[in-house]
Amino acid sequence: MTVRRADAQRNYARILAVAEAEVAAHGAEASLEQIARVAGVGSATVRRHFPGRRAMLQAVFHERVEALCARAEELAEAADARAALLEWLGALTTYAASARGMADVLVPDGQAEADHANACAVQIGGAVEPLVRNAAKAGAVGQDVTVADLVALVTGITLATERHPDPVAEAHRLLALAVQGISPISPRPAQDGDGTAAER
Repeated sequence: MTVRRADAQRNYARILAVAEAEVAAHGAEASLEQIARVAGVGSATVRRHFPGRRAMLQAVFHERVEALCARAEELAEAADARAALLEWLGALTTYAASARGMADVLVPDGQAEADHANACAVQIGGAVEPLVRNAAKAGAVGQDVTVADLVALVTGITLATERHPDPVAEAHRLLALAVQGISPISPRPAQDGDGTAAER
């Protein structure tokens, strides 16, 4: 029994390593059949571990999602709620733009496998909700802004910049533009020569 369990673990580790390489090369379109061929196992073995493409992608990006959730929990204690939320959005943008296929994990898909459809999105949502709530209390974002809204924004930007020569830099540039609409910094009133606020 112990030997069989150890063999199964080695099998899974090999399949996951191949899946990571295939996703890095082909993004969310990585083929489960190709993963099986490269790993030297049958398609049925791969599908026992990954019932479908979404489950496979979630396994590949599990550590990144865990890191994003941990960072959100740390930032929830920050004094500057706006800066904390923007820092986390920046981290999400970097992760998603630098790893092909990750954005697809975060996009809700009603046609995905029922048990795996939105597990990553749910996990991130629970971790990031305090950041959004704190920012709303501080008046840094609107009361109607949700975690799903922000994740959708970042995933949309990431998917749009995937083929850019520098996807991370371009994604951050577009995120900065979007932030001005989500959480603009109020400009200080212009002052006239004697130091009083000038009328606009």
